[in-house]
Parts: sequence; structure tokens; C-alpha cells
Amino acid sequence: MTDNSKQTVEEHWDLIVKPKSKWYDLRLNEIFRYKDLLLLFVRRDFVAIYKQTILGPVWFFIQPIITAITFTIIFGNLAKIPTDGLPPVLFYLCGITLWNYFSDTLSKISDTFTANAGIFGKVYFPRMIMPLSVILSNLIKFAVQFLLFIGVWIFYLTQRSALHPNATLLLVPFLIILMGFLGLSFGIIISSLTTKYRDLKFLVGFGVQLLMYASPIVYPLSIVPEKYKWLILSNPITSIIETFKFAFLGVGEFNWFYLLYSLIFTLVLFFLGLIIFHKVEKSFMDTV
Repeated sequence: MTDNSKQTVEEHWDLIVKPKSKWYDLRLNEIFRYKDLLLLFVRRDFVAIYKQTILGPVWFFIQPIITAITFTIIFGNLAKIPTDGLPPVLFYLCGITLWNYFSDTLSKISDTFTANAGIFGKVYFPRMIMPLSVILSNLIKFAVQFLLFIGVWIFYLTQRSALHPNATLLLVPFLIILMGFLGLSFGIIISSLTTKYRDLKFLVGFGVQLLMYASPIVYPLSIVPEKYKWLILSNPITSIIETFKFAFLGVGEFNWFYLLYSLIFTLVLFFLGLIIFHKVEKSFMDTV
């Protein structure tokens, strides 16, 4: 072997650490290189939550059922909020199923840096692996709860209830992905800001709860007065939830304009979140 070939072998590096990078250099290609680690974290997140529980994954079913029954009693029976002529349990379960995916994703991702400071300080890997593992593990949880909703939906469908499923069902996968990325986008921005402003951590739970009531989860959009409807529709979650309800139940407001607005809002927020997250991950160990 010649000296030149030896030098070539010696200068081959798997990873090159650079002192600085441009704001637009997000190194997303690294995520594919660490795909095995991503799948490992997904498995860990899914298994660890219910590993030492008695009922285990059964809690995936119990949570939405109890929530739907509680909403039926409080908002349906006591507050007398209409459900557009639909069975209250089915109406609330429809909104809860998709909402839970968003809220769980946002809440868990918003704690990414502080919750994983120990492992982040010991070994290098793309930090976006953690938020992505959350969105994928929550997708498994969503799939279980979605099957529960489908079961209840089929039951009422056979009972000849006032259900009118339609071709909008083809948009359901898109709505799920859009809702997941919306939770991811909000989550990585909040997580980046909490490394410096710890107060935001205490406001996340309250903010998520407030956002739920600003979305048509426990009430139909049809009861909102016209002069306030624009305010509810400015919430990007509204059109996603309404389209989801319209697809399965035949009620709600399906509008391409507002759905496109939610898509653009999510994309802009996602890329903004990536830039902020990438900037913070370089120096967050100094502040966490």
C-alpha cells in the first residue's frame, strides 16, 4: 500500500464536527442515519409508560371512554350543549380521539430538552430524534384509540343514527399527519424556549387546556355566533377537527380554504420551530 492510499484511509471520517453552521443548515439527513436509534426510542416510549401498570395498554381505551362519558354528563346533560343531533358519546369521542394525539404530542415534546438533559450531555445524536420518537410512539397510541372510535362509529352506523359518512374520509390520513406535525411544531418551539424561560413549562398544561376549549371539541361550530366564528376558525386546529367530524359523522364545516390555511400555518410553524430548535440545541447545556 502506497503512502497516498494510507493517507486517504486515515483521512476518512464518519462524522465531521464543524464549529459553526448556517441557520438554514438543519442537518435533517442525519436523522435517516440514526433511524435505528429513532425506532429504539419509539419502542422505549411506548413500553416504558405502562410497563409497571396493572392494566397496561388497556389504559389507551379507558382514557377516551371516561373522557367521553364525562363530557356527555357535564356538557350534554348538565350544560345542554347540542351535538348537531348526534349521539353525544360518539360526537365527543370523535373530537377527543384526534385532540388527544395533538395534546399528548405537544405536552411531551415541550419537555424535550429538560427531560433529556442527562443523555444529551453524554452522547451526540441528532436532537430531533427525541421529538420524532414522541410523535411516532403517540401515533401508536392514537391508532389504538382510533380503533375504539371506529368500533363505536360502526355500532351507531348500524343503528341507523343520523350519520352521513362521505368521500372526505379519504382525507383522514392527511388530517392525522397534519395534527401530529402541528403538535410537533408547537412542542419544539416551546421546548426550545423553556431552556431559558422555565416559566413556560408551568403554562403548557394550562395553555393546552385553554386551546381545547378554543377548538370545537366539546361543542359544534354551528352554535358559535357568526361574529365570533372567525376567531374560532383562526385556530388552525378548528378546520382539522371539523373536517374529521364531517368525514365520519356528516356534520361540521368542511372548507378547503380553512384546511389550506391550517396546512400553511403548520408548515410555517414547523420550519420556524426547526430553526429555533437547531439554534438552541447548540448551547442549551449552558442554560438547562
